[in-house]
Amino acid sequence: MKKNNLSAMGRQGGASALAILIMVLFFGSVLSLAIKVGPAYMDDLTIQEALENLDGTEGLSRMGPAQIRTLINKSLSVNNIRSLDAKDIVVEKDGELVLVNVDYEVRNNLVRNMDVIVHFQHKYELKGK
Repeated sequence: MKKNNLSAMGRQGGASALAILIMVLFFGSVLSLAIKVGPAYMDDLTIQEALENLDGTEGLSRMGPAQIRTLINKSLSVNNIRSLDAKDIVVEKDGELVLVNVDYEVRNNLVRNMDVIVHFQHKYELKGK
């Protein structure tokens, strides 16, 4: 007849309460950071898509910089992007090419006096039809 080896089971154990507390704090901090920074990256992807969709727009090469900026602002307004100021978008004309430079940063409060700053910079060369 076999003996039950209960002494081996007594030596096995899981994570201690301290280890579980440290893991919860670590993953909670990572989740909090993702919640604070994630929307800024989602907005940036929307801004990139809006500017890339302007490529090939009818009459883009004949428009002036102010008209192109208005077109960009309308596109961003439709996509509910309100964090980007008009001064952050620089539109230049080079013959048939339209050069668009977007340079902005997003600040979010993380904890008390600690902020998360995310800086975005994009350059586009657009051609109209």
